[in-house]
Amino acid sequence: MSGSNNGLDLVPAERRGLYIDGTWREANDGRRFAVHDPADGSVLVEVADGSADEALEALDAAAKVQDDWARTAPRERGEILRRAFEMLTARADDFAHLMSLEMGKTVAEARGEVTYGAEFFRWYAEEAVRVHGRWMQAPAGGSRLLTIKKPVGPCLFITPWNFPLAMGTRKIGPAIAAGCTMVVKPAELTPLTMLALTAVLEEAGLPAGVLNVVPTSTSAAVGQALMADERLRKVSFTGSTPVGKILVKQSADQLQRVSMELGGNAPFLVFEDADVDAAVDGAMIAKMRNMGEACTSANRFLVHESVAQEFATKLGDRMGALTVGRGQDDGVDVGPLINPEAVEAVGGLVTDAVHDGARVVCGGKPGEGPGYFFQPTVLVDVPADSQINREEIFGPVAPITTFSSESEAVRRANETEYGLVAYAFTRDLARTLRLAEALDFGMIGMNTGLVSNPAAPFGGVKASGFGREGGFEGIEEYLDTTYVALPVS
Repeated sequence: MSGSNNGLDLVPAERRGLYIDGTWREANDGRRFAVHDPADGSVLVEVADGSADEALEALDAAAKVQDDWARTAPRERGEILRRAFEMLTARADDFAHLMSLEMGKTVAEARGEVTYGAEFFRWYAEEAVRVHGRWMQAPAGGSRLLTIKKPVGPCLFITPWNFPLAMGTRKIGPAIAAGCTMVVKPAELTPLTMLALTAVLEEAGLPAGVLNVVPTSTSAAVGQALMADERLRKVSFTGSTPVGKILVKQSADQLQRVSMELGGNAPFLVFEDADVDAAVDGAMIAKMRNMGEACTSANRFLVHESVAQEFATKLGDRMGALTVGRGQDDGVDVGPLINPEAVEAVGGLVTDAVHDGARVVCGGKPGEGPGYFFQPTVLVDVPADSQINREEIFGPVAPITTFSSESEAVRRANETEYGLVAYAFTRDLARTLRLAEALDFGMIGMNTGLVSNPAAPFGGVKASGFGREGGFEGIEEYLDTTYVALPVS
């Protein structure tokens, strides 16, 4: 496909509604909400605004076909995912333009998300036929122990705005492979990509009722209604830690299984023996992916005092040379942030850091134009206790603080309630092993600024949540274990 309408052709008027039981439809009361372009604040389109009642209709559809879907041959489920993978790959340009329009990232970066997101469908197409149980002799003899895996049942997926394709495929892929049905509530800010993805899965042959999608402007009410229903057996959420805590509490009433991929405050450690140029390359990836609007984004740069000036100068040169603008324009490196509140929040953290004594190497201010831009920013001499080191920045700002010893670096890296990902650059193999054991994070990027991989388990510890997405571990989130005792004598 050519992307003739900048991606919006993926979501024609008839597909801007709710998707329930295999049918595209409007909200019962005709309600709609607007989707905006963060590059200028204009309205792109309006989509149907689902209610709690319609979310329950979606759950009705999912529950109705759960047993049939669970009995569907694993190879058939896998082939649907494989076809969807091929369709996404073929339509990468259109999906990239659509994502760029509704959330701001550059088209080039959005293409990368299509590649990454589609890969979850390919991975779980292969995993669908590899769900294993166990057969063994009881240690005392006289019986056999059989374990079998079964789909957990109807699921609720709540996806975020910053990776509107990949955060959907990362949940939908393993659920389809495991034999679960689902209701998806995409982010209000970026529902279009999920609607386009739904059309791909429909075209790939996914049966009616397996996937149901309810865009809504009343997320809390929709989520609460679904989670109060005993038929819902699993909740997977990607988003902020405060919202995640609310959902975990709500899940207790029905004892639903939950996966929570929450906030982050990633440290980026550069040791005295590091290849500084490689560390700067890694920093550009870890900091600037998605304009810094990523839970895996490097948040705190902890740099050994002996290389701090070199690192800051080189990073400042790289960040300062980036071009800010509309994500669909040629030559643009950094798109807008998602909304005005994001610009205000990032600017407030920079202002506080400067007030605390930090010095601006480059950037430091909102960008020009009607959109929601912020200049790529490097700060040095940032006090360790500055607010910018304690909060998730979610913007293109790199605050640099120095350390003098490995023990100090580890201690300060771990001084956060979050534990999603940490990055470290060193050429010392023994230190690499020590850091892998000492850093209290679910993922560690060692001499790399990129950890996300569909074949690897993604997730964190502490206030960054629990559960894993991707890898062999990802499908286990959608499977229950049944043990069968078989006497033989």
